[in-house]
Amino acid sequence: MPAVAVDDTLTLARVDVPLDTRDRNVVSVTTAPQGFEGEGFPVKRAFAGVDLSLLDPFIHLDQMGEVEYSPGEPKGTPWHPHRGFETVTYMIDGIMEHQDSQGGGGVITNGDTQWMTAGSGILHIEQPPEHLVVSGGLFHGFQLWVNLPGKDKFLSPRYQDLRGSVVTLLTTPDGGSLIRLIAGDLGGHRGPGDTHTPITMVHATISPGARMTLPWRSDFNALAYVLNGQAAFGLERRPAQSGQLVVFDHGDTLTISADERQESRSPNVDVLLLGGRPIGEPVAWYGPFVMNTRQELIEAFEDFQAGKLGSVPHTDPSQAPPA
Repeated sequence: MPAVAVDDTLTLARVDVPLDTRDRNVVSVTTAPQGFEGEGFPVKRAFAGVDLSLLDPFIHLDQMGEVEYSPGEPKGTPWHPHRGFETVTYMIDGIMEHQDSQGGGGVITNGDTQWMTAGSGILHIEQPPEHLVVSGGLFHGFQLWVNLPGKDKFLSPRYQDLRGSVVTLLTTPDGGSLIRLIAGDLGGHRGPGDTHTPITMVHATISPGARMTLPWRSDFNALAYVLNGQAAFGLERRPAQSGQLVVFDHGDTLTISADERQESRSPNVDVLLLGGRPIGEPVAWYGPFVMNTRQELIEAFEDFQAGKLGSVPHTDPSQAPPA
């Protein structure tokens, strides 16, 4: 069960849908392939096979887990650089520690979000705490990459640590869904995340048999990634299930209907909803850098090799990132 929950959704503010709106149809449903990241933790590549023009301003999305680690199994990432975009790490269940080359760091756990604007460049490391490595335990979350427009790619790096307790909690008129608004605007309600690129990010839990219709900015794209469960998307009721990404077309609202029957392991449907204003600029992306041109990519690698993106703190016993 997601860490951020409520006993009675009917105590929450409702998200109302204006009259005379056009619901979005489904463009595609794709299945995320499985892979490994960092030192070997399992991920699902949610955006694999989807054209970047449909994802803009988003670049990359990994679902981390859901996995129950045995003692000694939890893994993280080695030190690595980023430039030109923002990373959003959301821990649904579990614990992740972070440290960077500017002396920053922190811990996010059950329902917390860390927003890192890499901007001009930074080195960082993400890993489970030592006690979790020893004990094992549940680990489930995701990391999203949000592109920055060319004018913002060299902003100074910064962080936002959003605790699960500050996420805006909402529901539908019938109380059938718990809506966690992490960033952006949804029907006049605001999430706590402060974004350079205008986006909306929601984690919704939908009860079996319930239908959730949400207002959605017409100038934003709309994506839904199913974290667990089975549901029908759009008024045409296109089916999708755990590990699948739904891309919607244009409109003012989006609708998701949870199937009446769900697996016993996942009694509800959990969906990550993403929308953003497309940047509409060329994307030159290779590894940890997302720029506008090939020349900017070359410069990013050269700056990394020259140590201009920072250096690993001497107090850290980990090895520096490979050249």
